[in-house]
Amino acid sequence: MSNLSMLIGGQAVAASNGATFDRLNPLDGSLATRAPAATTDDAVRAVEAAAEAFKTWSKTGPNERRALLLKAADALDARTPQFIEAMGAETGATAMWAGFNAHLSADMLREAAALTTQVAGEVIPSDVPGSLAMGVRQPAGVVLGIAPWNAPIILATRAIATPLACGNTVILKGSELCPRTHQLIIESLQAAGFPAGVVNYITNAPADAGAVVEAVIAHPAVRRVNFTGSTHVGRIIAQTAAKYLKPTVLELGGKAPFVVLDDADLDAAVNGAIFGSFANSGQICMSTERIIVDSKIADEFVKRFAGRAASLPLGDPRKPEPVVLGSLVDHSAVDRCNALIDDALAKGAKLLCGGKADNTLFAATVIDHVTPEMRIFHEETFGPVKCVVRVNGEEEAVATANDNAFGLSAAVFGGDIARAWQVASRIESGICHVNGPTVHDEAQMPFGGVKASGWGRFGGKAGIAEFTDLRWITVQTTQRQYPF
Repeated sequence: MSNLSMLIGGQAVAASNGATFDRLNPLDGSLATRAPAATTDDAVRAVEAAAEAFKTWSKTGPNERRALLLKAADALDARTPQFIEAMGAETGATAMWAGFNAHLSADMLREAAALTTQVAGEVIPSDVPGSLAMGVRQPAGVVLGIAPWNAPIILATRAIATPLACGNTVILKGSELCPRTHQLIIESLQAAGFPAGVVNYITNAPADAGAVVEAVIAHPAVRRVNFTGSTHVGRIIAQTAAKYLKPTVLELGGKAPFVVLDDADLDAAVNGAIFGSFANSGQICMSTERIIVDSKIADEFVKRFAGRAASLPLGDPRKPEPVVLGSLVDHSAVDRCNALIDDALAKGAKLLCGGKADNTLFAATVIDHVTPEMRIFHEETFGPVKCVVRVNGEEEAVATANDNAFGLSAAVFGGDIARAWQVASRIESGICHVNGPTVHDEAQMPFGGVKASGWGRFGGKAGIAEFTDLRWITVQTTQRQYPF
């Protein structure tokens, strides 16, 4: 069990009223973490500390920012065993998933370090004689990052790395479900030597989330808000930010389609579908949710896919035996998946493997012959329950892929690459991979969705555009003539 503190202005602090909240292990209900329950006054103090630090950090040279980010990447890498322990205790994640999180997060810090000299503008031709007109990118100010529990190291690091590279100061609001995991990121940044107030960390009890977040967003010094999480909460964040006219970057839910065309390499398609469906027990925003298969090859694909799914090892991630499927995050996730299974089977779907669970260890489950009348066709399972939808031809495949409110990630498998590319280009998603899984992230790529999956992009130069202000600045180099 870990007792945590927040970080405000370079100081480790408790909540001003001494309040705490507990995070329990989802497998056995034991106490995993006790963390400070911030008040709105604590939240405002964090903003004030970040605003004060911005005065200096925004003027810090790019190579100094780069050096600190590179040190932070090494410090985070070195904490991989601690991350594995923390994620196992707080979210029930496997060591494999936690280790991957740490590895990619370190790469995100290194990519952010490379961006410090890429915060560039341009000279723009002007119709005014002698006017040197420029588009100049400058740091925006204080950035609030709100990260979830499911890929906690990756998504929290992403929330603050590029903003720091651009010269902003940051506040990370830790997830109520994994405050220790998120604090380890902050410890890595502190170990690297970031100045006091540049990075701030607050935690809150679940019941206080709305008030704490609004207190931060409402503060005039906060200039950007980024959030990764459910579409339901994302709408609330967007509405709150709109009230105070604060720009947002939102990466929300997904219902990723995995299209298998009739000329696909079935072994490759099955491998991609297994990984995309069951990594972290399907608790990833990019997880394969709908497997859309051409009826010509559906029987053979489904046979191979269900056979592989049934063989995936399931177990307590804290034990030495390696497992692919660990714990779901809580019992509400189990209830949601069970309800979707019941609904689909009652309406004529066929269960091929797995099935309902009575605890958070949920086996890989495949449901065939899913139709639009079933809830699972439209609703995000966010678990290891996957549906197969059979279609006739690529036109029906594209229509089925787009018949959903979400639009984050997608995949298309086909032997004719040009044909598969054309299908991919018609799918309404921010990300699409041809002959690759729906679960794929690289620090330098523009990451984000469309429709109910959010707006804005994390990663690479797209991230620079999100976390800087583009200003038009001119210098009149000759005498200017005026009409009066």
